[in-house]
Amino acid sequence: MEEGFQYEVWKDDDGDLGMYYGALSSPTGNPSRITKVLDANGTLILEYQQVSTGTHPAQVLEDMQTLFGSN
Repeated sequence: MEEGFQYEVWKDDDGDLGMYYGALSSPTGNPSRITKVLDANGTLILEYQQVSTGTHPAQVLEDMQTLFGSN
């Protein structure tokens, strides 16, 4: 992958994902800062409804290492 991650990271320029997963109440609204982690089949396995931009990335990486191991 371009970013060097071992997993997919999606961006949502048109707001479709935000609407589907509840981060947006309307396509032109401001999104909530949430994170949804899906497995390879699209099943929701982790959900973060309260996100602090200062600590959240490290918390998600720690959770991913716990779930999937650190490679």
